[in-house]
Amino acid sequence: MSVAAAALTATLVAPFLTASPASAAVTLPPAHAGFDYQIGGAYTPPAGVSVVSRDREAAPAAGLYNICYVNAFQVQPDELGDWDADLLLRDSAGDVIIDEEWNEAILDVGTAAKRERIAAKVNGWIDGCAAKGFQAVEPDNYDSYTRSQDKFGSSAAMAYIELLSAHAHAKGLAIAQKNTSDLAEYRSSTGLDFVVAEECGRYDECGHYTEYFGDNVIDIEYGAKGLTAACEGWKDKLSIVRRDLDVSPIGSSGYLRQTC
Repeated sequence: MSVAAAALTATLVAPFLTASPASAAVTLPPAHAGFDYQIGGAYTPPAGVSVVSRDREAAPAAGLYNICYVNAFQVQPDELGDWDADLLLRDSAGDVIIDEEWNEAILDVGTAAKRERIAAKVNGWIDGCAAKGFQAVEPDNYDSYTRSQDKFGSSAAMAYIELLSAHAHAKGLAIAQKNTSDLAEYRSSTGLDFVVAEECGRYDECGHYTEYFGDNVIDIEYGAKGLTAACEGWKDKLSIVRRDLDVSPIGSSGYLRQTC
């Protein structure tokens, strides 16, 4: 890297440096920033956007703060074969428990041994995020315990997320709490740095996140009423965007993006 490029990088990153509650300094996204949620496909960010979340298989957006989306608690249908069978959560009949809304199998984080094995794989993905130049990671489906048919609870989910937090921090990445407002109060023990919330305006949860994370909250709404609620209460403090439910890339027929 040239001296000029290094100076530019330092200028972009320096304003976001902050101390992680669990580790050394990491780079957090700026609060109340232009945000775009691109986990359904990467595209050139719209004007005014400085923070982007993209799938772990995508490249980060040049010159912006980039969050790496990782499905850490569940498995997409086309990736079932990538997991050992005993790591998929099963019901009393031995059938894999599925999150019906997204048709995703739930990973079994109910024991320490299984959490270690699952984290080893997911932390490998986090390594890939770091290598690509992302500044943070967004591990999805933290709330999978609510769909586990009581096979594991919130304590197991938190024990697992602690493994991911420690690894992300070791790689210099910030880590987001994705949804799950009920567990926001445990951020000190879980090591989570900021929030990526879906529809905290619609469900009147934004204040619960800010109670524990301050203004370090990014909100994605999927409906007009939710966007209105989020903007009326939080437009001067939080990063807020409305996207279509499929988070479609720009140029596709379903694409929708609105802000306050």
